[in-house]
Formats: sequence, C-alpha cells, structure tokens
Amino acid sequence: MSATTSTDRAASQRDPAEVRQFIERFTAQLTQAGFPRTPARIFVALLTADSSSLTAAELGDLLQASPASISGGARYLLQVGLITAEGEPGSRRQHYRMSVSVWQDIVGLRDRQFTRWASELEQGVQILGPESPAGQRMAQTVQYFEFISAEMAGLLARWKQQQDSAQQD
Repeated sequence: MSATTSTDRAASQRDPAEVRQFIERFTAQLTQAGFPRTPARIFVALLTADSSSLTAAELGDLLQASPASISGGARYLLQVGLITAEGEPGSRRQHYRMSVSVWQDIVGLRDRQFTRWASELEQGVQILGPESPAGQRMAQTVQYFEFISAEMAGLLARWKQQQDSAQQD
C-alpha cells in the first residue's frame, strides 16, 4: 500500500466537526498568547492539512469564513513569514503552504527579534548612561536577550541533530 493511499484513508476517517473543534480550541490558545484570531485560525487549519497546503477557497470552506477574512489573515501570515503563497500554473488560485518546520521557523523569527531588540536597547544604554539605574536595567535586558539567543541556537542545533538521527533509524 502506498503512503498516499494510507494518508488518504486516514484523512477520510477524520470527523470534520472534530477537526473544526480542534482548530477553534488551538486557535483560542494562540489568541491568548497574542496571535490575531483569523491568522491563528488559518495557521491551525494549515497544521491540520496533511499536505500543509490549502487554497483560499478550501480555507474558507473549512473555517466557514469569508474570502476577505481569509485574504487578510493569509496576508498577515505571509508578512510575518509563517506561510508562503504559491500560484497554480494556468490559474489565479493561490495555495497557502506552511513549512514542515514551522515551529523552528517561529523560534527563529523570535530569536531574530530578540537580536534586534538587544541592538536597540544597547543604544538606549549609551543614551541613558550605563551607570544610571535605567541604563543598568537596560544593560541587563541586553544580556538576557544575548543569553537567550545563544541558548536558542544550541537548542535548535540539538533538535536538528535529534531529528536527523531519528530519520536515519
């Protein structure tokens, strides 16, 4: 039996109502963490797709959302780098695709943000004076972000090693 056949069978055995309920539950978790609601719904819908790819129409059907809502939410996800849009040859339809390593991508985005913040805060330390209480507090924040970035690089490298080892087994 081919992998596609077993994947198709598994997908056909899913209860669409349970999938939608899962999408809404996980969306609630993401929105509590500060993620905008519609982009979160699209993000989770793509997580539930075996292909990691859905068209705007498929997203609209699954999420029972308007084309404008899907378009705006997808635009947000594109801007922050969590999905890509791929055209279909001979068609105007866009396929929105999520990377198979989306969680590592998210951590990488956050790490780059910390690096930018640390750089800006370092300038704040100089402006406020490194001996002032505010300057010292900012300097400690810079050190924190630098520490987190260094640790994150090591964590991501160990994760990659673990995944590479698991694929070889």
